[in-house]
Amino acid sequence: MKVLVSAVAMAVAFTVAGAAQAQSPDSKFVVKLGIANVVPKSDNGTLANGAFKTDIGSSARPSITFEYMITPNIGVEVLGAWPFRNEVKLNGAESADVSVLPPTVSLQYHFLPERTVSPFVGVGVNYTFIYDEKEKGPIAGNDLDVKNSWGFAAHFGVDINFNKNWVATVDGRWIQMRPDVEVGGAKIGEAKIDPWVWGASLGYRF
Repeated sequence: MKVLVSAVAMAVAFTVAGAAQAQSPDSKFVVKLGIANVVPKSDNGTLANGAFKTDIGSSARPSITFEYMITPNIGVEVLGAWPFRNEVKLNGAESADVSVLPPTVSLQYHFLPERTVSPFVGVGVNYTFIYDEKEKGPIAGNDLDVKNSWGFAAHFGVDINFNKNWVATVDGRWIQMRPDVEVGGAKIGEAKIDPWVWGASLGYRF
């Protein structure tokens, strides 16, 4: 959160100064390294016909994005990250830890690529890999299986262009994530995760 606040403050300072930096029209690729925090929605639904109220914790990990610029305004971005590790609670009791890897592909529009501060929006699709489930507490010894899932994604943020090559970004991303949950091979419901992913990164154009 401190990183995000600092980056936003930097963006405001550049805006007030009225600075403008042209993005090189020859730059076709942008690579960004940063940090992403996956924050599931507050109500993650119930399992086993309402017997278990589900709560899924947040997780922060290093992230990487690749964007190919079709035009100076339009790009195709792929999001990757070090696998997140999220805690699952059932009726308030710690019940499992799961690894989550949510690669996302988005089509994005950058409003002011020639300016120092350039907001952008995007829409795309996500495929979430969920694996390495570790059961504990009330379901210790049971075979928990949280399935992979497809979902839509929406993206927005601000690029801060230091010069034609270097850029800092703060962004937010909503991902539709609703995997089926099985115990012992039997489906017991669907987890409504639908997280916000908040990020800050530093990138290079080439």
